[in-house]
Order: sequence, then C-alpha cells, then structure tokens
Amino acid sequence: MHLQFLGCGDAFGSGGRLNTCFHVVGEEINFLIDCGASSMPALQRAGVDRQAIDTILITHFHGDHFGGVPFFILEAQMISKRTRPLRLVGPPKLAERYAQAMDVAFPSSKHIPERFQLEFVEIEPGETKAFGRLQVKALEVLHTPAAGPCLGYRIEAEGKIIAYSGDTEWTDNLIQLGREADLFVCECYTHERKVSHHTSLATLESHLEEIRPKRLILTHMSSDMLERVTTVPYEAAYDGMVVTI
Repeated sequence: MHLQFLGCGDAFGSGGRLNTCFHVVGEEINFLIDCGASSMPALQRAGVDRQAIDTILITHFHGDHFGGVPFFILEAQMISKRTRPLRLVGPPKLAERYAQAMDVAFPSSKHIPERFQLEFVEIEPGETKAFGRLQVKALEVLHTPAAGPCLGYRIEAEGKIIAYSGDTEWTDNLIQLGREADLFVCECYTHERKVSHHTSLATLESHLEEIRPKRLILTHMSSDMLERVTTVPYEAAYDGMVVTI
C-alpha cells in the first residue's frame, strides 16, 4: 500500500505547493484523503486513474481541502464518462455543502445528466464506519468551526493504520488519532509561533512521546515552517512524494 502526496500545501500555496490531496492505493483500496481546489491538475499531472478511485474522504469544508470536489465530479461526468459509483465521506451536512460548492463552482451543473451513482456518507465525530476493506474513525479537531465539524481520520486498511490530523490547533484527540499509527500525517503550520486553528512543530514535539507514531510526516506548512524544514529531524511532505506503508 502506498500514499502519494498529490498536494501538501496550505491554503495560500506557500512554497508553490498545491492544496491538500492524498492518494492511497493498496491491493483492494483506492481512495483520496481531501480534494483541495488544485486537485484536478495534481491528479492529471501524476497520471492517476480517477475512474479507479472509489472513495473521497473530506476532513472539512475549506476550499483547500474540499474545493476540488466539484471539478472531480464534473470531469467524471463530462470527460471521463465515469460509470462506477463514487462515495463521498465527510462531516455532517456533507450533501448540503456539496450542493452549495457545485452551485458556486459551476452554476449550471444541476442540469448536467448524472452518469454514475454518487453516495454521500456523513460521519460524526467519534464514529467509525467501514467501507469494504476500509475502516475509518473520525475524531473532531480544533479548526475553524464554520468549516466543520472539522475532522481528523484514523484509517485501517490491509493491516496498516494511516492517521491524518486534518487542519487543527493542538487537541488531545491527536494523541488518540495518531497513537502508534504506521503513518501519521500531521499538519505543522509553523515552527514555534502559535497561530489560531493550526499546530506548531514545537507543540507537536512536546506530545510525540504520547503519540509514538511509527512514521511521522509533516504537511500543510506555511512559509515560516518551510524556511526551516531542512533543519528539523522529521520527514516533511512535498508534492508528488510517495511513501510505502
């Protein structure tokens, strides 16, 4: 099983990085974690077969994590002529937020014939749901309340655990989320400076002995963090990076 960081940047493209979109593929799984506004160019550039993706997990409703969904769907309907069902999983009000996003991104989209089944699955904080060989536990994290509830995910698939913080300032839920995960992808917006709704490396480091991930990769870094990324003793994501789990 492998995860490719198609985009790992913040909302503002710091360092020229694309918005959040991770592609996970295994023997029997194929899904995205988040689908930010720049995801379609990233998917095209990486040569990802969009038809093979069966699930998109959304952590929250900010454009850099959710804004690519309308164009993923429109490309599937109008260009790829997708026929396979697709599942969208995300916080409560997912279907409502999706309809709003489609109307903003492409106002005439409601008149385009539906070519495939689109399933909406809303997942509550603290809830665990299974999708075939994929088991997903959602935990609430502390980001902008209007964009959520904002979630982090602990994902079990093919004998491995992938944890992703989503966007968040420090919350003890990150300990439960990432504890001894085979891969913990954690947002690390700043080096030491505290910023509302986001986590600093200094704060994360102070809790790593409690989390004990088998592998940690930092993501969603601002320019403040990117300027120091080569000096820290942790892996940091970059667009196109592929990791085997």
